[in-house]
Amino acid sequence: MSDIAINAAFDSGNIEVLEIAGASARLAIRKDRDSDFFQWFHFRVDGAAGRALELKITGLGASAYPDGWPGYRAVCSQDREYWERTDTAYDPAEDGGTLTIRHRPEAGTCWFAYFAPYSMERHHDLVAQTAAQAGVDYRCLGTSIEGQPIDCLEMGEGPKQVWLYARQHPGESMAEWWMEGALEMLTDPADPHARRLRQLCRFHVVPNANPDGSCRGHLRTNAVGVNLNREWHAPSAERSPEVLAIRNAMDETGVDFAMDVHGDEAIPHVFLAGFEGIPSWTDELGAGYERYRRILERRTPDFQTRRGYPVAAPGRANLAMSTNQVAQRFGCVAMTLEMPFKDNDDLPCKEQGWSPERSKLLARECLAALLEWLEG
Repeated sequence: MSDIAINAAFDSGNIEVLEIAGASARLAIRKDRDSDFFQWFHFRVDGAAGRALELKITGLGASAYPDGWPGYRAVCSQDREYWERTDTAYDPAEDGGTLTIRHRPEAGTCWFAYFAPYSMERHHDLVAQTAAQAGVDYRCLGTSIEGQPIDCLEMGEGPKQVWLYARQHPGESMAEWWMEGALEMLTDPADPHARRLRQLCRFHVVPNANPDGSCRGHLRTNAVGVNLNREWHAPSAERSPEVLAIRNAMDETGVDFAMDVHGDEAIPHVFLAGFEGIPSWTDELGAGYERYRRILERRTPDFQTRRGYPVAAPGRANLAMSTNQVAQRFGCVAMTLEMPFKDNDDLPCKEQGWSPERSKLLARECLAALLEWLEG
């Protein structure tokens, strides 16, 4: 039979073909531009119908997060709507660290990715459809290095200023699936939680803070290799106009509550990271953060508080990171939400692992928890 064909020349595509023999291939992930970060992959395989594919992604011992590969299963799709997990194994001793993906598609073309992609085309659909809803205001906060808009959707009549933003790290596509769920809820006229939240709050929602990196198939950086979540202390028009635009807009409105939405490569759980260690820490602010965590943990079994990142020592918070900078700058409760690239080991799903569907459902619980937090 003829060799399969592999292509990644599309929105968020990333793979390099080293060798193809029949239904087998050796591959490598392209680094982010002007950066050593790499982990995100997204490619299509043609000529695959009924064939036992064996796809080996090599050199992963040098990837951004090599601890993310053990226990990980790749996602695949034949229609680019439903993404399932497939047979995947990692061998750190093979060819510099090799992830072997095995799958037998029914269709002639099959897509594989690190997580279910959220395309820029879908992003534009999300912005257009949300902006057309009653009570929603669209605002372009600025433009990226490559001139793409930093889209912000605003809604609500209340005095509390709530900022939700995602995909500073573009390969963390679950973050924009979360945003889709949040925006669907907030614009649903029949949802009682959303109705009350809009009475109490003014929402500022940035679904994708790094459109250039998203298009380019980057894991962690923008078009010039800058990690945006290390720029919040001193963003610049030359290096990080995306952060500069968002932070300037926050300065205009003030911030009472902020959530920065991410994905974590290695930890198979959903968790929050806070702002412990900021110079202006108070016990009152800390209690507000802990109360939100307890509410969310009670509301959904997909969230837990036992596992997460180490807590910074007093006065040692990294103010270049958005959660710390926002909490310090505005004296507010801010947090980073992390979802897994793997499965959620507290409530595993054999078919999909952590998925777009669960990301969207989690967003609804996060917002319902916010309402309970505000009214408590």
